[in-house]
This record gives sequence, C-alpha cells and structure tokens, in this order.
Amino acid sequence: MIHLTAPIGVLTDQSRTQVRASLSATLLRWEGAPDTAFFRSLAWVRIDEVPAESFGSVEDDLPRFRVDVTVPEGALSERRKAGLVGDVTAEVSAAAGLDASDVLRVWVLIHEQPEGTWGAGGAVIRFADLRAAAAGARAGS
Repeated sequence: MIHLTAPIGVLTDQSRTQVRASLSATLLRWEGAPDTAFFRSLAWVRIDEVPAESFGSVEDDLPRFRVDVTVPEGALSERRKAGLVGDVTAEVSAAAGLDASDVLRVWVLIHEQPEGTWGAGGAVIRFADLRAAAAGARAGS
C-alpha cells in the first residue's frame, strides 16, 4: 500500500490519476511482483489532500509531500528500497511540478509489516504465500 499526503490544490485531476497508477506499478516492480490483475488489485494507493496550512514546514509555505509505503517484512532488499524511494520521489515530484532542487520536500517512509500481522479476506496473509503466488503467476506467463 502507498499512502500519499499532499497539500490541497497542488495535484491536478490528471496528475492525481497518473501518480496513482505510476505509484502502484512502481511498488509492484520493486517488490518483484508480476504485473497481473491479482497483484495490481493488492497494490493500493491512497491519496489524502490536506489543507496547506496544516502540513508543511515553519520555515516556508512550500508544499511538502509524505509517502508512506507499507510492504510485507522481507519484501524489499536494501537495493530495492533505494530504487523504490528514488522512483517514488521522481513520480511525486513530476506530479506536483517540482524540479530537482525540490526533492527534499518529498519524504518516503517504508513501513515493513511484520510477518503474521497482515490480514485480508478473514485470514492472515503470509509473505511466503504471496511469493508462491507470484512464482506461479510468472510460471503461467
């Protein structure tokens, strides 16, 4: 899951739609999940737009962006985390019209969900089960 918090009015309808799709695809790519309907349905993106005056720095009025990424524990190596952070920063920056000098206003926080603490459909979801489903999907391609 990716949860983007941004100030109201910074994202256009078009950029909101584009960043929602790109963040979902980026998460799956860095997790190593196949691009299938099943895995796309698990890559949720939530965008919360908040009043500008309630989210930012006391130093200036420039917009800030927080991206919380929740993944199963063990899904991302250090290399994958770095790639995910870089790509997410670039995608949010592009959606908000930021340039390279503004990237420190995009924070990406990765939250690893400990094994046995994620449930869906009334059952605990295990990372090993997701890995097996991904392997099966790739084998069926």
